Amino acid sequence: MSTSATLSLRVGRVRQEAQGIRRYELLADGGALPRFEAGAHLDLHLQDGLKRSYSICNAPSETNRYEIAVLDDPASRGGSRFVHQALHEGVQLTASVPRNNFPLVEQAPHTLMIAGGIGITPFRAMVHRLQILGQAWTLHYCARTRQHAAFVEELQQLAASGQGQLHLHFDLEPGGAPLDIAQQIASADENTHLYCCGPGSMLDAFERACSERPPTRVHRERFAAATPVPSIGKTFEIVLARQGRTLKVLPNKSILETVLEAGIDVPYSCFEGVCGACETEVLEGCIQHRDTLLSEDERAAGDRMMICCSTATSPSLVLDL
Repeated sequence: MSTSATLSLRVGRVRQEAQGIRRYELLADGGALPRFEAGAHLDLHLQDGLKRSYSICNAPSETNRYEIAVLDDPASRGGSRFVHQALHEGVQLTASVPRNNFPLVEQAPHTLMIAGGIGITPFRAMVHRLQILGQAWTLHYCARTRQHAAFVEELQQLAASGQGQLHLHFDLEPGGAPLDIAQQIASADENTHLYCCGPGSMLDAFERACSERPPTRVHRERFAAATPVPSIGKTFEIVLARQGRTLKVLPNKSILETVLEAGIDVPYSCFEGVCGACETEVLEGCIQHRDTLLSEDERAAGDRMMICCSTATSPSLVLDL
């Protein structure tokens, strides 16, 4: 199924999972849903063209539903607030098919996961998958208090029934202290695959701690770009090969904005290069990559880009659009 395809979903059961966090069951009236892998996410189409990405957090073996957990973030740009206010049982909505920019390496001899706050969501699905595979895993889950932590009892039961270890870190509780990420990474076996999802400061510490690890064993997922995407600052052309059109991208405009303003429908969500929805094949031209998804090898290949944030170093780009 094309990644640009959409699904018609209905909100099923809604549960208060932790302080500020609700879990939403998403169902298809037609029966089974497209399968998903641990680490995958959905782009929900909300109000007035708003799209937001949420990790699918239930077991990948479940084919009759998707589950997402959403934090009612005071700093919301509109997505999480809308979900908490408007999505209740029976509401119909449109979503992308599942897409995975944070895949689980299922053959890893050991998987070490570090979650911060709502960053637990992809790891819930990963733990379920690792349990089925019989693979060893360790999960460090950091939150302000136990009341702010989702899925704790479930994760404790999974750890007790398989080859997993769960460590809880609640900063604001008596005796609590932040997780020493550098120490955890330093003590991990060289063949361990390392994962992190959480706030920016946690991701920054994780990346520093993993700087000497093989990149193929280091995996992270950000909620937002590490630093604000800088303005482009120059004019260049994009040739849309399938459309047979040439457009001018002006300073302080992204390729995505230019394409949308020209009335061309393309997938997108985050506008920051963190979700992968707008990944586009590049047929000719040189790219300045500004996303947080592509590896160094993928960037060097020069055959794809995130058009929401990346730009051109050549006078023009030919895109498969």
